[in-house]
Amino acid sequence: MKEPNFIPYTTYREHPPEEMHNRARTFRKELQRRRTVRTFSDRPVPREIIEECLRAAGTAPSGANMQPWHFVVVSDPEVKKQIREGAEKEEREFYERRASQEWLEALASLGTDWRKPFLEDAPYLIVIFGLSKAILPDGSKRKNYYVTESVGIATGMLIAAIHHAGLASLTHTPSPMKFLSEILQRPPNERAFVLIPVGYPAADAEVPVITKKSLDEILLRR
Repeated sequence: MKEPNFIPYTTYREHPPEEMHNRARTFRKELQRRRTVRTFSDRPVPREIIEECLRAAGTAPSGANMQPWHFVVVSDPEVKKQIREGAEKEEREFYERRASQEWLEALASLGTDWRKPFLEDAPYLIVIFGLSKAILPDGSKRKNYYVTESVGIATGMLIAAIHHAGLASLTHTPSPMKFLSEILQRPPNERAFVLIPVGYPAADAEVPVITKKSLDEILLRR
């Protein structure tokens, strides 16, 4: 069994309580401006920005530090077209056959349907895969732990990084997502977790009127 190896924690930075409060409030207000966008501009986005956001996501904590995620960045128009066709096939089946009436009513206020033009309009699609097992350089396999939790945390950090950089995004989860593995030629140990279009919002972009729960609604003080 491998022995643990520790080094001093030198990157921590402490701030006075007042500054901590200001930093927390500023960050909260920054995230409150974030909205899910379904209409994107075709303005180009430097790839370096996307990669910096992915570097931020890659710092996420994970079960046993296995880092069980893989990011595929798609900008090729033909591949985006294939992804849109695959997603719309599954989404049309969902809206017309699979979804319960209750589910459709829950989605009604968002104005969504099976049509997903944003999958071609956005300059980038980021497909996040969770790895049930890691394939090591020697070809052997190693089980990953807490894959869903770990990939979920990394996804949240990516969304925050994209917003902080000044871009818009959308979390899209057509179900099932096996078509993404086929189009992107991913190995069997990888399973699509979420599909995130990224870019500038369209000049005429609109978002639905929604509210978020208050702190008292989501917090239990003991």
